[in-house]
Amino acid sequence: MNESVLQQKALMWLLVLVTLAFIWILLPYYGAVFWAVILGIVFAPLQRRLLLRLGWRRNLAAGITLLVCLLIAILPVIVISTLLVQEGATLYKNIESGQLDIAGYIERFKDMLPAVAQHGLERLGMGDLEGLRDKIAKGAMQGSQFFATQAFSFGQGTFEFLVSFGIMLYLLYFFLRDGAELVRKIRTAVPLAEHQKRRLQLKFNRVVRATVKGNLLVAVTQGALGGFIFWVLDIPSALVWAVLMAFLSLLPAVGAGIVWGPVAAYFLLSGSIWQGVVLAAFGVFVIGLVDNVLRPILVGKDTRMPDYLILISTLGGLAVFGLNGFVIGPLIAALFMSSWGIFVATKPQVQLP
Repeated sequence: MNESVLQQKALMWLLVLVTLAFIWILLPYYGAVFWAVILGIVFAPLQRRLLLRLGWRRNLAAGITLLVCLLIAILPVIVISTLLVQEGATLYKNIESGQLDIAGYIERFKDMLPAVAQHGLERLGMGDLEGLRDKIAKGAMQGSQFFATQAFSFGQGTFEFLVSFGIMLYLLYFFLRDGAELVRKIRTAVPLAEHQKRRLQLKFNRVVRATVKGNLLVAVTQGALGGFIFWVLDIPSALVWAVLMAFLSLLPAVGAGIVWGPVAAYFLLSGSIWQGVVLAAFGVFVIGLVDNVLRPILVGKDTRMPDYLILISTLGGLAVFGLNGFVIGPLIAALFMSSWGIFVATKPQVQLP
């Protein structure tokens, strides 16, 4: 075998081994690295505009962009998470003490259903609620312990959180400052044609920006609107339900209706007609309108992926990667489609006789 071929193979094996080793040592802080990359892509247009205005002073432009990112994207998440832990702990303590009897609400809701619906639930094995109160009490105990641990023992994980947070900010600064140069080096190293690399890079950037900006904007808007109407109707723990609706809003075709729909039905069946009508109308014509109008504009337009693919890739990403999966899932799906599109476009066409 030619010596140059052997050297090339040895170099490829060396690249594979050191790359795997590098990924392995980054795994403990993969979330920090991942979000530094994602936020760097999202805020790259602002970085470029600041560079033009500040006379190409990269350090100053990166510092200002990092500050804007902190104020817009990071600090609100930290504040809401802290408030959520406190209110969640209060909610579960109320369930544990019996002040909030969810099992009783479910039982009354079942009793208010028509006889046909009750028979249907019994056929499905959902008619017997005898053990439900014990299960909810046990779940409330576990939930209250979890939130109490998060609320009062936060100091145990503070150091690890601060290290990850510091790594993310540190990397984000350099990704903002040197991002264009890093992208050029990566494109040079990728063994594809220039137009193929450009296509993959554009798809990557579009999906990241559409998923983060689009999905998060839709989720925050729907969660805020849902929390507002719950607060107006004096439903307990409105912030918890708002965050839950925001989280569910990340899933197209599912959305916040999983939360406000049953609550509206309970109001209507329990005789609280005006509360049920207001909540149902607000959910359909305000919260639902946000999903039907904003999501296709902010997400579908840039990703150019059908809703069913976004839904299944988001669910799969959340199952495999946790909360980070709402970005990783659609991103993998988009790169999968683009890679196969490139392969099909470059495959020689068979000429039929």
